[in-house]
Amino acid sequence: MKTASNCLKLRCGRDRVIILWDLSSGESIRTLPAFEGLEGLVLLPAKFRIPGQAKKIKGGIHVASAGERGVVRIWNVTDGREVYTQSNSLVSKASEEGGLAIVNLLFNVELSSLAVISSDHNIIVHKLQTFKCEKQLVGFSDEVLDVLFLGAGGSHLAVATNSMDIKLYNVKDMGCQLLKGHTDLVLALAGTPSNPSLLLSGAKDNSVRLWLLDSEFYATCISVGSRHTMSVGSVAFSQLSASFFLSVSQDSCLKLWKVPKKFSKDEIQTLNVDSTEIAHEKDINSVCVSPNDKLIATGSQDKTAKLWSVEGLSLVGVLRGHRRGVWCVRFSPVDQVLLSSSADCTIKLWALGDLTCIKTFEGHDSSVLRAEFMTHGTQLITAGADGLLKLWNIKTSECIATFDDHDGRIWALAVSKDESLIVSGGSDSNLVFWQDVTEKRREEAEEARQKLILQEQELANLVKSDQLLSALKLALSLERPLQVLRIVQEVLKQGKEGLQDTIRQLQPEQKEALLKCATVWNCNSKNCHPAQLVLSILLDDLSSGALKVQGFSSTLEGTIPYTERHFKRLTQLLQDLHLLQYTAACMQPQLKGEGSLLT
Repeated sequence: MKTASNCLKLRCGRDRVIILWDLSSGESIRTLPAFEGLEGLVLLPAKFRIPGQAKKIKGGIHVASAGERGVVRIWNVTDGREVYTQSNSLVSKASEEGGLAIVNLLFNVELSSLAVISSDHNIIVHKLQTFKCEKQLVGFSDEVLDVLFLGAGGSHLAVATNSMDIKLYNVKDMGCQLLKGHTDLVLALAGTPSNPSLLLSGAKDNSVRLWLLDSEFYATCISVGSRHTMSVGSVAFSQLSASFFLSVSQDSCLKLWKVPKKFSKDEIQTLNVDSTEIAHEKDINSVCVSPNDKLIATGSQDKTAKLWSVEGLSLVGVLRGHRRGVWCVRFSPVDQVLLSSSADCTIKLWALGDLTCIKTFEGHDSSVLRAEFMTHGTQLITAGADGLLKLWNIKTSECIATFDDHDGRIWALAVSKDESLIVSGGSDSNLVFWQDVTEKRREEAEEARQKLILQEQELANLVKSDQLLSALKLALSLERPLQVLRIVQEVLKQGKEGLQDTIRQLQPEQKEALLKCATVWNCNSKNCHPAQLVLSILLDDLSSGALKVQGFSSTLEGTIPYTERHFKRLTQLLQDLHLLQYTAACMQPQLKGEGSLLT
């Protein structure tokens, strides 16, 4: 990097030093120890204000550097000292394997903005004067493990990817905020309808965290709980009130946590476990709370789903029937029914009264990883390891629709509160947004039907008023070969010249449609005469270059066999006619002779 004088050059590297070179002599002037491997170095303006200080700095050479520590530091190269160290870094620090947290720095002189590019493919833009984060851009999500709508009306989308950071998107513009706090991969997310600003997360660091979304839609961690001994695979909030939540883990334990009544943004509180129960023999994949906050359901790799009472975590019943591990459990929002999906490719509905299986849905070719109730509990949406989303009608047990837009396992599935939007994500690193367009398509179909009725009435009026050219154009636009044939037959009453003049007034796309209609008529011997006349007129236009039809050769090839058949039939008819004329001519002298004898 050259300085403004073009006589000096700055360099940095993983050797943990910044070197100032004199280009004229080729010697180093100053070496600054950075005590970290550096990946990015940018030259700052001659006059700028150090973050947190009121006065502008004049004179000297100042640079910003970043590397494996994950923070930006500003140096005065002339004096050989560090003048600022970033304290609010949103970039993850170096991993234990030695990966670099920041891989590049970019500086915009006009906007006075510094962009930090992190090793996990994120770009964070800071204002140089305050070093406040202005914007965050996510470049790569890796595997999407869980998604959740957050905020009033589902304004934000929380996404857990193969990362320690939770990505919080604004649904309108997909602006992103990175929520940092976990020290290992985030596996599960949960929210509560009683407080849409609360977010619960569980991760491989054996901990759970509570996040609060403020009025400016900025989320901060307010509580941390660490009582599991293995990865937290699923979490669930209470439905009626945000008074408690549950977590399950690979340690086979089900834990009930009490949510603090008051939150402090300045201090992260420690969460305490209220109850713990060894719930299953193997890893627990899913947990959920009933709509009335009285029952808890868990699903495990031990092929069972279990029901628990919230009071004391006492076991209510065991649901057996799946042949492989249970991936997901959900309570119906309207009925006393529990849903379970399994690696045996089935979805089952269980009656909570007698704990019996009342329905089994089959259709996926591999594990059913997620399932949700929809349309007031009358439909199901399921996601499988086969990359398919399926919509089911519970009453008829039929698959209404299948959607194939993922290239791998679908791990995450979220339905908005008004069910107008569905988000799915999986191993293909894609977030797919699905919108319910049933009502829209119904309205479009009704509008098209009304329009068609009006056009048909208009066509009938044109034919009746003998406006044949307008009627022909309208019939061609409606793609009605039979009505076009009847109009052409009416035009033929004026003679071939009248048909030729009418066709000449058509647009090229209308002539192309007429050509297709003529090929259809030509298949029937009753309509071969008008078909051949139309083909003859259009062939003249094609040969003169006045008309160009895409795929004309293939269209013409389809008419040849029928045209040859019509020609043979007419030839045979002419031969028969000539034979009759010859016979009649031979019979005339005999008739005359007999007439003379009779006289």
